[in-house]
Amino acid sequence: MLELIAFALLSMTGFGLVQQAPGVALAPGGAQATETAEAPSPATGTPLPPPEEQVATGRFLTALEVRPILSATRANWVAVREFNGQDLVYLTHLESWRCGLHAVFYGLNGAPPDTRWEMEPCYPDSAQPNAIKAEGRVPYFQQPLGSVQQISLRVVYDDNSEETAEFDRQSVLLP
Repeated sequence: MLELIAFALLSMTGFGLVQQAPGVALAPGGAQATETAEAPSPATGTPLPPPEEQVATGRFLTALEVRPILSATRANWVAVREFNGQDLVYLTHLESWRCGLHAVFYGLNGAPPDTRWEMEPCYPDSAQPNAIKAEGRVPYFQQPLGSVQQISLRVVYDDNSEETAEFDRQSVLLP
């Protein structure tokens, strides 16, 4: 069943049935796979862990399971909130699906996405492996108020394929 849902989401995206959100730019060519274990990321040269085995378990622990969801919900990858005189940048949507990811990198205002967002670990032995416990950390980073005008993201899946997207402030600004 899960494979059918994944195929349906990929088909809808590929045939234009899932619409791209305004203000979201997709990288040309889509995902790029890295073939070798411990190979550097094509974008930054950062060493990547070896690709993980891709088995659909129904628990959303691999790229095979989370890529279709993240591809269909790309417009939700990031949010900006103005609060207490700061821009708060949230990557919680990506963190919610982190069990199928090796890393998330971001760049602000035209900078390449080479700053790593540190995510908490996946909890594969628990009933909710993607739960965000947020113990000792906050689910956002701060910038001066109004300074975040554009956000570039690079998502590295646990099979070492990558996706990138760019978002302008207005398209991700929370009310």
